[in-house]
Amino acid sequence: MKLQELINKGTVHKRNDGYWAGMVSYKNRKGEYCRKNFCGVTKKSVKQKMKNYVIQFQKEVEESDETKKIVRVSMQKWLEVFKLQTVERATYDGNINTAHKYIYPVIGEKSVVDITSFELKDLLSQMMISGYAHSTVKKTYCLLNQFFKYLYFEEILPNNPMKNVDMIKKANFLSVQGKEDLPERDTITILTDEEIELLKEEVFARRRNGTYKHQQAAAYILMLNTGLRVGEVLGLINSDIDIETRILYVRRAVKEVNSLVQNDSESKRELIIGNPKTKSSKRAVPLNQRAIDMIKLLQKERCFGDEAPLIPNDKGEFTRPSIFRGRWERVLIDAGVEQKGLHSLRHTFATILVNGRKDKNGNIKSLPVRKVADILGHTTTVITEKYYVKRDLKKLSGITDEFEIGRN
Repeated sequence: MKLQELINKGTVHKRNDGYWAGMVSYKNRKGEYCRKNFCGVTKKSVKQKMKNYVIQFQKEVEESDETKKIVRVSMQKWLEVFKLQTVERATYDGNINTAHKYIYPVIGEKSVVDITSFELKDLLSQMMISGYAHSTVKKTYCLLNQFFKYLYFEEILPNNPMKNVDMIKKANFLSVQGKEDLPERDTITILTDEEIELLKEEVFARRRNGTYKHQQAAAYILMLNTGLRVGEVLGLINSDIDIETRILYVRRAVKEVNSLVQNDSESKRELIIGNPKTKSSKRAVPLNQRAIDMIKLLQKERCFGDEAPLIPNDKGEFTRPSIFRGRWERVLIDAGVEQKGLHSLRHTFATILVNGRKDKNGNIKSLPVRKVADILGHTTTVITEKYYVKRDLKKLSGITDEFEIGRN
């Protein structure tokens, strides 16, 4: 990146009309010759104007020189100027959090030009040794990689210090932490049949006066029967649901992000209503009878009209995800179920559909992974199989009895 360059700090001469004139010449960012003219009644006043201009010019040059900035200032500017406009707000929030929590405390006060590959590699290694999750270290690695690649391509840095820094392989990473490198499907969190029964009992528990103990808790059983994400179920409005055709349409998602307008007090969170996670997330989801019953129950509990949210707050507005998650945590505590994220409902839904359920005759009824991926809004079945379905290998018992290879 070329900076403005001062060529001549100024020459002063007296004009024919008695006034004094001065001129400062410089090259702009494009390398073009430019000049700034000044005029005044006295030579002293013109010189003062020129002096003030040169001071301001040099200050602006220094401020625009990224090589002299520390990582915290340079990265924050890069995030605000480049990342904010190109990624989802939730992703931007994640980047900000990663920078503030893991990068700035370690190298934030160092000049960008002084950062070495060793320091960056050491930062990631120390995170691994400290016990951070592989996904957390990978997010930090990706953010650093994008940032220093930007500095290199903009010619702010002569070399990219991240070029020689590789992300630590997961197997090696977990080995250092003394953990086993399990397949992704073995780390998937789902609710067991016993936990589902306890959850159902708690969701429909009533107080002595006959009212439900938990507010809008039927939404959790709805998620369990549709595989909807938190933002998707909170983004539903009543007109998105067609009871007659037994289908609901995912058209939007509710997200809670950090407010861009900050004050001296605690940072605030704002609610935004935007598109679902991906293009394929906009979809039609089939409704079984259990899901329909939960929708009717939610509408009976609180309804503000066809264009109002299915799960509204007391003002008829969209419910905040943080409030919805807080209620879920209380339901699990009261039900005596181990704390699990709301995404476990989506995992449970996918797992049951793919693994199947036994009917009255003992036959297992299941759905192909492709159909389950469509219901969940996944572009490929790889995501569904790898990250959402916890395979039940017990169901394979006896499956090879009719294939005794090598038998006479």
